[in-house]
Amino acid sequence: MNSYDAIILGTGGVGSAAAFHLARRGAKVLGLDRFPAGHDRGSSHGETRIIRQAYFEHPDYVPLLLRAYELWRELEEESGVDLLHQVGLLQIGPPEGAVVRGVLQSAQLHGLAVESLSPDEVERRWPGFRVPAGMTGVYEAAGGYLRVERCVLAHLAAAKVRGAEFRFGSAVVVRRSIRSCVEVVTEAGEAYQASKLIITAGPWAPALLADLPISLQPRRKHVYWFRADDKSYHQVSGCPTFLYELPGGVYYGFPRIDDLGVKVAEHSGGQVVADPLHDSRALDPADLGRVEAFLRAHLPGVSNSLQRHSVCYYTMSPDEQFIVDRDPRDQHTLFAAGLSGHGFKFTSVLGEALADLALGGKTDLPIEFLGVGRFAR
Repeated sequence: MNSYDAIILGTGGVGSAAAFHLARRGAKVLGLDRFPAGHDRGSSHGETRIIRQAYFEHPDYVPLLLRAYELWRELEEESGVDLLHQVGLLQIGPPEGAVVRGVLQSAQLHGLAVESLSPDEVERRWPGFRVPAGMTGVYEAAGGYLRVERCVLAHLAAAKVRGAEFRFGSAVVVRRSIRSCVEVVTEAGEAYQASKLIITAGPWAPALLADLPISLQPRRKHVYWFRADDKSYHQVSGCPTFLYELPGGVYYGFPRIDDLGVKVAEHSGGQVVADPLHDSRALDPADLGRVEAFLRAHLPGVSNSLQRHSVCYYTMSPDEQFIVDRDPRDQHTLFAAGLSGHGFKFTSVLGEALADLALGGKTDLPIEFLGVGRFAR
């Protein structure tokens, strides 16, 4: 039986980063995934993901984000691939809403550069956007987007150069702790052992972590690209990434960066999914209708000509914050789960944290607030 220092279940955003950080430190690493590298069946695909520093969800994320930015730039240098594009982020919402209030709080606590903008200032600066009455804007020049599949593939390639091994196309069907190690068996009958097991399985994490005292809930999320001939929405014209907190939901999107046009989706809501493997990925007319209504009201220059539709999954934790920790029942097993639809930007630093925990038993990165113990309390 082949033995490793660490086996990683799931090689998407976090798993690929963990493989890279482990291999870079000389560990013998195996990554296992039922789907091919850079696949579109989980949470780490769809061309782009927003990245930002003034984090409205919780200011404790900011130090992790600052480290994540450093790691993305290091990966760019190593891979020679453009990954992080700081085109700015415009966020719109009520002054006392979760988004605007949270952005300003994080910016104040951590000394981040954020502009507060009136509706008129937003519309003069970016003529393609409309700001509803009673709302305001905040703009973060350090924000932008990551090229998501490129990030995953760059981490995998850099890990492989350093000796990491990967097996794609066969799911793990058995895992068990045996004295001082963990053993896994794939559906193809292949068996492997390791000192540490790292679970980074996205929407499949609920099944793999079913014995933990937490509820992880996968949700289906639809993403759309619409033709946008109006230059106001082109990246080259200075259009930023954007997010709106509205009474009817939260919507986000990206400037036109290629011929597909503007990418936009609803961040709130989502259909609960029992089985992500066999889930329907068909277009949902009701979801599409909400997004089209958002565009008509707030980005009126974007065409209603749908160019592409895709589906990804959010895996929601009970409090919608990440869970990164050891399995309290098995000290050989580590995991990152419940990223709740806002985790990809962190994958570089979460991979580093998991490598710290796997090889040294601790990390200097400030992840204590993401521990599983908060649910027991």
